[in-house]
Parts: sequence; C-alpha cells; structure tokens
Amino acid sequence: MDRSSPVPLYFQLSQQLEAAIEQGRLAPGSLLGNEIDLAGRLGLSRPTVRQAIQTLVDKGLLVRRRGVGTQVVHSQVRRPLELSSLYDDLEAAGQRPATRVLRYAAEPATAEVAGALGVAQGTEVTVIERLRFAHGEPMAHLRNHLPAGLLGPDGAALEKTGLYRLLRAAGITLHSARQKVGARAATAEEAEELGEGPGAPLLTMERTAYDDTGRAVEFGSHVYRASRYAFEFQLLVRG
Repeated sequence: MDRSSPVPLYFQLSQQLEAAIEQGRLAPGSLLGNEIDLAGRLGLSRPTVRQAIQTLVDKGLLVRRRGVGTQVVHSQVRRPLELSSLYDDLEAAGQRPATRVLRYAAEPATAEVAGALGVAQGTEVTVIERLRFAHGEPMAHLRNHLPAGLLGPDGAALEKTGLYRLLRAAGITLHSARQKVGARAATAEEAEELGEGPGAPLLTMERTAYDDTGRAVEFGSHVYRASRYAFEFQLLVRG
C-alpha cells in the first residue's frame, strides 16, 4: 500500500485483490478470511478493508456466504472488441468454455436477417442457438444465422468448439465485421437461463461477419451477463 498516494487505500487494496483474482493467485473458491484478520495482517483499518471487499462484491468477484465467509468467485470475463470467437477468448483466458446447443435448424430469413446476410427475405438460412458456459456457469445466450450450406447438417460439433473455428475449418476466411454493442434488462426467461434475477442488466451484441470476398457469412445476436462479462475498448487520439 502506498500511503502517500492520493489514491484511497481501499481502492488500492481492491485493485490488488482484483489483480490476484484475474491472475489466478486467488483461485475460485478461496476464502479471504474475516475483515478483522485481514485488517490486522495488512495494517489497515477495518472500514478500509470492508470497503475494498464490498467493491469486489459489487463487481461479482467476491461473494459473502453466511457461515463460510468472503469467497472468491470466477473473475469477470473481459473481451476485446475484435473479430474473435467467444469460445476462443474464454479458452485463452483459462475460463474452461462449454456449450449447450439449444437449436440448430433451417428456417426462412426474416427481413432483419435477410438484410444482414444480403439475401432475399424468406431465403432458407441456418439458425443456431447456444448457451455458453465458463467454469460451468452460464455466461451468454448466442443466436447466429448463417447462409445455408456453410456448415454440416447438424450442430453436434458446436458442443465442443466455437463457430468461427468450424467456419475456418470449412475453408472460410473471416475478414471483417460490423458490430453494435448495447444493454437492456433481462426477460424472465433469459434471467432463469443465465442464472440472474428478472430485470438484471444484460449486455447485447449484434455482429455481421464477412469473409475475404466481402460475403456476409454470419449474423449474430447475443446477450451476456453484465455481472460476469465486459467489453474492452482501445481508444486512439486523432489529430
């Protein structure tokens, strides 16, 4: 702790604890001990320790359990805004991704889907719905529409890998995408599916991905748990 810094001590402590969680030095399930012990070991006041812990509880990194104490839960997934697969990003972050395929079917393209994929309304497209997990915990509901015939006749392979890996394996070179990020409240069905309360905040993302010929090969409409997931932006100064 830098006591000469203008940064409050509780914030310094919360940042150090968050870094330890993100780097795996405090593993999921670890107990922090009680506030009095922590304050004594760190030479801080109990209110300072309590505020630092509450900051991480509010972020979803720690949870207070009656009769157990303050326990580390899984770190929040931070995903850069780039053309990458959620499965690949989770795997690279050591989050042990898993997938449950909810739907894999052919259906006529709606006006929205047709516009995104550049096909006529009513054209048959492949729709894929999946529930994505990290460390066995639901993270996101993914809905994707693809032009018919890009992938095989069933979605069994999607239980074990990501969509973009399968597209690359099929000889498709992903080149660019248009993406829109937003937020809204969870419906009752989404809340139950994702382990959140009704009306909990969700991050939303719509993406149309293109191959190296400029053809639209995927239109995705996804929702993510805001308590467990964040998008990261890198901003550059112009002029």
